[in-house]
Amino acid sequence: MADINDPRTLHPKIDPPQQEQPHPGLDEKLEPKADLGLETYEGTGRLTGRKALITGGDSGIGAAVAIAFAREGADVAISYLPEEQPDADVIIKAIEDAGQKALALPGDLQELAQCERIVADTVEAFGGLDILVNNASRQIWHDGIGNIPDEDFDATMKSNVYSSYRVTKAALPHLKPGSSIIFTSSIQAYQPSPHLLDYALTKAAMNNLSKGLAEQLAPEGIRVNAVAPGPVWTPLQPSHGQPPEKLEEFGQHSPLGRAGQPAELAGAYVFLASDEASFVMGETLGVTGGTPTP
Repeated sequence: MADINDPRTLHPKIDPPQQEQPHPGLDEKLEPKADLGLETYEGTGRLTGRKALITGGDSGIGAAVAIAFAREGADVAISYLPEEQPDADVIIKAIEDAGQKALALPGDLQELAQCERIVADTVEAFGGLDILVNNASRQIWHDGIGNIPDEDFDATMKSNVYSSYRVTKAALPHLKPGSSIIFTSSIQAYQPSPHLLDYALTKAAMNNLSKGLAEQLAPEGIRVNAVAPGPVWTPLQPSHGQPPEKLEEFGQHSPLGRAGQPAELAGAYVFLASDEASFVMGETLGVTGGTPTP
């Protein structure tokens, strides 16, 4: 009889020590280290010949997805902020080690020109584009709406919503039937935390955009879906993404009793990008550790 894994203990419950990183944070400085799938993900060729662009692909969920896509046979471009270069170097090497083309795209997606540039550069380097993952996100906690500076609110909107809209708009002329667009939403879209009001707002917006866009593009043979992660251990959390006092028990209040690891999200993105999901459109796939989503 084959062994099966208990999801409660497949990854350890983490008790992060007190730590703080400047935004946007780095995987290389995260304690404990997150599981990106570098040692565990094994591909089976489900994305052979595909060409993917992942925003925020240097760390956390985006990094795990980049590794998985490459090991499934896709060429992968990742965009990231210049200060995240140490993490990006690790992921670029992992893509190349999988035998695939890799493209590093540093820059700030708050800028329209950068949103358009990463699409153009990906198409030029790979000869096309057929998977887009809008994953880049800014998450900064604030103690109540009165304490959210207007410039901070604006930066979160531009990083999360504007960038997803702009990159998608730039990518559409290059996407052929069979292409896939995936947005990273969040459990926050349904259950917003009081200290993450602006972040939660953006995730609800991305959720809504994915569903409306799915209906618009289905007749063209382009599938659009979203993934809604629950509490996942990434550099977002200690880089002002959570109040410091919440870090020590991060994720332990999920029904599963622990935080998720980025590697546990990768399979959801692979599924939605692959032909296995050919009849899946307008779906938000919750990967939450047991917290229900609508």
